[in-house]
Amino acid sequence: MEKKRLLIVTQEMEPYTEGNHISALVAQLPKFLQDNGYELRILMPRYGVVNERRHRLHEVVRLSGMNIIVDDDDYPLIIKVASLPGSRLQVYFLDNEDFFKRKFVFDDASGQPFEDNPDRAAFFCKGAIETVKKFGWAPDIILCHGWLTSLVPLYLKAAYKTEPLFANATVVYHVYPNAHDRQNGDRFFEKAAINNLSKQDLEAFRDSDGISMHKGACAFADAIAIGSESVDTSVDYLSVAQDKPVLPWKGEDAFQASALEFLRQLTEAEVSQ
Repeated sequence: MEKKRLLIVTQEMEPYTEGNHISALVAQLPKFLQDNGYELRILMPRYGVVNERRHRLHEVVRLSGMNIIVDDDDYPLIIKVASLPGSRLQVYFLDNEDFFKRKFVFDDASGQPFEDNPDRAAFFCKGAIETVKKFGWAPDIILCHGWLTSLVPLYLKAAYKTEPLFANATVVYHVYPNAHDRQNGDRFFEKAAINNLSKQDLEAFRDSDGISMHKGACAFADAIAIGSESVDTSVDYLSVAQDKPVLPWKGEDAFQASALEFLRQLTEAEVSQ
């Protein structure tokens, strides 16, 4: 039986970023899913905190050299790669000096969110899709982890809806508790409209407080997974899930097994349609 192709797009992952729930949780998945029959590719940002020498990152020249347009500005996209320790998997890092060279992830030294976080999200999400196009590798399932990936479902369903490579992909958005998904609303609506998308296309990201990147991602994703017991599952942004499959949080000890079962259910549902 042909292996299902699974793309993991994540804002963080151990051992490259450490000390938080998302990094530790996402790190549990790649080798486990590979051992259970999936063919994997992994994409994440190359933050300044990622030690290139220790993790042996090197540039992939054949994938680098693209320019990603964010709000009419061109930003070079550099792709680097490293082998995930303890596996035969490779992690591809999206790099750009304007967005990721700084030695902090989402907040500055005083703990304030970077003003250009919406720009960084748009660059990363569009860059991830363009990188997969360069792979020429059609994923069956795309797992998006964290608010920085929240534009991937929208872009795939709207800006890239005619791209054959993603025509059969099921997009799963993982929700984690994080205040960044509600910050810099005005700037978000300016920067996120790529490839001739209009502000109307971004309306799903609006809520009573101005913006919820989780809400927008849930609106466009095919399925939703709750990534922590701290996620308030009664909030409005999950109401957009409607009849979509939702994987509830079952605890960290059950995370791998529940994720695998959820993926298998999604695949079976797709086959039966």
